[in-house]
Amino acid sequence: MRYLMLIYSREVEGGPSPEEDKQIRAGHAAVMGDAMRRGIFLGAEKLAAPSTATTVRMGDGKTLITDGPFAETKEQLAGYYMLECRDLDDAIEWAARIPTGCQGNEGCIEIRPLPEFPPRVPQRPPDPPAE
Repeated sequence: MRYLMLIYSREVEGGPSPEEDKQIRAGHAAVMGDAMRRGIFLGAEKLAAPSTATTVRMGDGKTLITDGPFAETKEQLAGYYMLECRDLDDAIEWAARIPTGCQGNEGCIEIRPLPEFPPRVPQRPPDPPAE
């Protein structure tokens, strides 16, 4: 089953030091490389800073647009991994390896299964033969 691992971490003013950034990148590279070798890696991305977010809400038939993330919290969605895991226990083991956040109260990984859906777009029938 596919699992999405949502990475929440605290936004640090000024960001990590160059040494910390190098260590974090190496940690992610190791996890992604291992997942690729095992054939379960489906994707991973870092998100831009929360200050770049745009939130869209619908109200009274109107589109309401707000700059910034949906909620004011100390932890922000920072990125994700998408992996094909045997089960939730396997997904938990992989999530524990993700190096961003997850230390004490400095972040967490939210795991969500991605259920399979049938194709949503109906296939267009072929055009009739030209006469």
